[in-house]
Amino acid sequence: MTGVAFDLAGRRVYVAGHRGMVGSAVMRRLAQERCEVVTAGRGDVDLRRQLAVERFMAEAKPDAVVLAAARVGGIAANSSRPAEFLYDNLMLQANVIHAAAECRVAKLLFLGSSCVYPRMAPQPISEDALLSGPLEPTNRWYAIAKVSGLMLCQSYREQHGLDFISAMPTNLYGPGDNFDEETGHVIPALMRRFDAARSSGAAVTRVWGSGRPLREFLHVDDCADALVFLLRRYSAAETINVGSGEEVSIADLAQRIADVVGFRGQIVFDPSRPDGTPRKLLDVGRLTALGWRPRIDLSAGLAQ
Repeated sequence: MTGVAFDLAGRRVYVAGHRGMVGSAVMRRLAQERCEVVTAGRGDVDLRRQLAVERFMAEAKPDAVVLAAARVGGIAANSSRPAEFLYDNLMLQANVIHAAAECRVAKLLFLGSSCVYPRMAPQPISEDALLSGPLEPTNRWYAIAKVSGLMLCQSYREQHGLDFISAMPTNLYGPGDNFDEETGHVIPALMRRFDAARSSGAAVTRVWGSGRPLREFLHVDDCADALVFLLRRYSAAETINVGSGEEVSIADLAQRIADVVGFRGQIVFDPSRPDGTPRKLLDVGRLTALGWRPRIDLSAGLAQ
């Protein structure tokens, strides 16, 4: 069911992954609510260790959990470290979700990813496309872990009646992103590359792939606002997409980033490098129907 109010006032909310891009954005957004935010750094609790997580959850006694912790990265990182992406994400998700169930946490929101959908899913991608076809090979390890996480939430909901929900955000960007060219996602990686090219006076900069794939992007502060909205307003087993509903080609994106950074040289695309999924646009009709819409457009977000 939807529209069921979960009042955050006076609640203790544990944000797992609070130092990451999404987690820190959720922290900024929760600062506007009358709730107490609970966190734990990696040095305090290794989320991959079940006993440590169970002890922390029993002591912290949160009323709600936002599970934003994850090992994330771009195509290069997924391809070179598949075991880390699968194992780390499987373990931390399972530990947090199980511990939340053991402590009878009133509400848990699991942060998935749009990469859980099949490579050739009909566009725009509806929530019903889940598990309807093969995954995109370049990020399948991360995707399989995320699918497992959302299924775990559904299973605890079905078996134990717990209000555990899942949100599938589109490609995110914004403050706190990973600007490493090898492990970062496309926007921060290109910003880093174009900034270096501008600083060095390079005449040409190369970009992975053909430039033809279409992608949807959402500012992380908009994502955080949507997550808090869902925490308060959404209660159903079905996952729900979170996105902007707008798409841009990688070539157009690269030019926009170059303009923002101030790189005036030539952009050359390298088709020998993988493109990833040809197109990925989420159907956000379910979220829009609940009354939520993004506020930060791509141009303003890139400039920020």
